[in-house]
Amino acid sequence: MGRLTPLPAWKVIKCFEKLGYEVIRQRGSHVRLHHKYRNPLTILYHDEIGVGLLRKLIRDAGITVEHFMKILEEYPLA
Repeated sequence: MGRLTPLPAWKVIKCFEKLGYEVIRQRGSHVRLHHKYRNPLTILYHDEIGVGLLRKLIRDAGITVEHFMKILEEYPLA
């Protein structure tokens, strides 16, 4: 597995959808995702999400960076 690098917002959202999150609403550049058993997430919909914010989102979702990277590898999202 490689290092965590900045990713496009659409790819981050797709990865969290693979974890069971669903997009509830979008207001401006903020996308809100909900999960039945985990904390809700708010993702800024910009060209790239930096490593720091990405780590925070992963931590808030209650998963590890390794698990997130595994999802990225298993599901090539173009």
